[in-house]
Amino acid sequence: MISRKKQPYRVSDALRRYLVGHGRELRLPIRYEDLTYYGDTVPVYDKRGRDTLWESVLYPASERKRINRALVDTYATLRVTGDLSLMQHLVTDRVDVCSYGNTQPFRVRILNTLNENFDYFYVKRADASRVYGLELEHILSPNRLEFMTHDDTLVESHIAGIPGDVFMRDHLEDKHLDEVRLAKEFVKFCERCFIRLLGDMHAGNFVVDITPDFDETSYRLRAIDFDQQSYEGNIRVYQPNYYVENNPIIKLGMRCMEQATTRQYQQEERSLIRHRATSEAERLRQLLDVMRFDELAPEANVAALRAGLIDAYGDRRFERCQTMGALVDASLSTLAWE
Repeated sequence: MISRKKQPYRVSDALRRYLVGHGRELRLPIRYEDLTYYGDTVPVYDKRGRDTLWESVLYPASERKRINRALVDTYATLRVTGDLSLMQHLVTDRVDVCSYGNTQPFRVRILNTLNENFDYFYVKRADASRVYGLELEHILSPNRLEFMTHDDTLVESHIAGIPGDVFMRDHLEDKHLDEVRLAKEFVKFCERCFIRLLGDMHAGNFVVDITPDFDETSYRLRAIDFDQQSYEGNIRVYQPNYYVENNPIIKLGMRCMEQATTRQYQQEERSLIRHRATSEAERLRQLLDVMRFDELAPEANVAALRAGLIDAYGDRRFERCQTMGALVDASLSTLAWE
C-alpha cells in the first residue's frame, strides 16, 4: 500500500513553540548526528539466532566515553528530569542502528550495574510527522508517551510489548489465548488509527502488551512507529485491517466475532477517544491549530485522502480541508457528529 519512501518534513517554528510550551523541547546532552560517526557495526541476533536487522555500532575509542556518558545523561533527562544523582550506577551497554529503515533510528540500551536490569530508548531525526504522531498518541490513546525534542533530534522512550509479527507467529496457538479479548482489542486499535489517521500499522509497527487479570488476560495493541502520521493519500493505509501482514489476527476476529459486536467495539472506542479529546481539549486544540497550517504531505496525497474520507463518511465537510492537519481535525470532529 505504501510504494514510495516518505518525504521528511522539518519541525516548524509554530510546532516548536507548542513543544516548548508543553515541556517537550529541551536541551539534550546528545544529538542524532553525534551517533552517526561510528566506525563499524556488528549484526544483532535474537535469542533464536535470527537476524533482527539491527546492527550494534562501534565508536572510536576517542569518542566512546563521551558518547556513552551523554547517552546516560539523556536517559536521566527522559526518566527523572535530569537528576544525575540517581544515575550513577547506570552505563550505556549498547547502541544499535536500524540501517535498513528509512530514518535509520538508533536504539540505546542502558544497563543498571547494581542488578543487571536494562532499559531502552531511541534517538531519531525529529521529523514533523513523527512528532505529531507521538503527541496525538499521547493525547488520544489510552497510553502516555515519553519523548523529547532538541532542534533536529527526537528522543523516545521504549514501548514495551511483543512485536505484532512475533506475537502472531508464536502466540496465536497458545491454549491460554483469549481470542475474543484479543480480537476486541484489534478492532479498537483499528478504530484509533483510522480516526486520527495514523498509517502503516502492519504487524511490525505495533506491539501486543499482555496483562494477566485475576481471572482473565487483557491485551492492548500499541503503535510503535509514527512516521506515517497522515502522509499517504490511500485511505486504506490508515486501516490496519487491510494489511496482509495482519491477516492471522484478522481471521481470528472473523472467526470469533459477529459484525454487530464489531460495530459495538468500534463505537466504544470512538466514545473513549471523544472523552480523551474532551479532557485534553485545550492541548489538543493548540496542537491541531498548528497542524492545520503545516505542510505534512504532497498536495496529491491530501487530495486523494480527502476524497477517500468524503466517501467513507458520506459528508462534504471534508471538502474544505486543504492540508493533512485539517483532515485530521475534521476526522476527529466526526466524533461530535454522533
